[in-house]
Amino acid sequence: MEAKEVKRLMRDEVKRHLSKEDPEDLALKTSKIHNILFEQPEWKRAGNVGITLSVGREIDTYEIFARGLEENKQMAAPKCDPDKKTLIFYHITSLEQLEDSFYGLKEPDPLKCKKVNEDDLDFLLVPGIVYSDKGYRIGYGGGYYDRLLSGNPSLYTCSLAYEIQLRANLPTEEHDIAVKSIITEKRFIRP
Repeated sequence: MEAKEVKRLMRDEVKRHLSKEDPEDLALKTSKIHNILFEQPEWKRAGNVGITLSVGREIDTYEIFARGLEENKQMAAPKCDPDKKTLIFYHITSLEQLEDSFYGLKEPDPLKCKKVNEDDLDFLLVPGIVYSDKGYRIGYGGGYYDRLLSGNPSLYTCSLAYEIQLRANLPTEEHDIAVKSIITEKRFIRP
């Protein structure tokens, strides 16, 4: 079976597991994940944080966005360019600067916020669905983050995941880029 097909099956399996999880349990796990994140030296040092705003059963990032603003961090969210399959980051200081996008995403409204050069980011929360303890991830299949990371190898990257999203091995392809850390409700993983 090809890597793309295995990834699709793993993505579907984890989505099914997440859909069956009790929302209160997920909220408790999310709180633990946030607490671990906020204690990391990389988070404490970060001045410019890239963050994708969560949807559905993803780990809540709205609270992370609010905490970043409280700590005087520059918070930047990506806007997808589906034609080029790239991400363009914008500084956001308020949820009112967001607009509805495809797949239920909230993205920056370019008319309401300032563009950020991705080289100015020093901490990036990288979303995904399935993760390995080697730092590899299966995202939503567009390759947006792998393209971004391939051009920014020194950027500190972190993914947030529930333990049920971890797998011992993931199929990897030449273009896949591992994140530098993963935080779950039980541990901090530095591959």
